[in-house]
Amino acid sequence: MEKQVYITEEEREKCKKVADAFAELYEMENIVVIDAGRYGFVELKYYKPSHGFEDAITFTDSVALFEELWEEWLNTKLYLMAKGTPLLEKGYKGVFESLSEEKQSELIVRKAEFAKTAEIYL
Repeated sequence: MEKQVYITEEEREKCKKVADAFAELYEMENIVVIDAGRYGFVELKYYKPSHGFEDAITFTDSVALFEELWEEWLNTKLYLMAKGTPLLEKGYKGVFESLSEEKQSELIVRKAEFAKTAEIYL
C-alpha cells in the first residue's frame, strides 16, 4: 500500500520558512506550528495542561499558513495593546481603527517584514 502525500516538497519548504518567520508569535501566545511530514504543517493553539491543545489546523499551502499566522500575530498584538481597557469591547477591528495612523502603519509594515522573511509574495 502506497502512502498518500498531502504536501509537495516545494510547499513543505515554503511552509517551514513561514513557520520560522513567526517565531515571536509562539513566545507571545500558546501557539506552535509543527512539521507533520507528509501531512503538512499543523498549527496547535491554546494549550491547557490538563487537556492539551484546544485547536489544531493542518496546512499544505504556505500562503494560507502565512495568512493564518499573520492574523494570529496581529490579533495578539491588538489584544495586548487594548488589554485592561474598554477598547476590547470593540473587537480587534475596533482596536485597530482606534490606533493612530502611525501605529496602524507600523503593524501593516510588520506584515511585509514577515512576508519578506518567509519569502512569501503577496
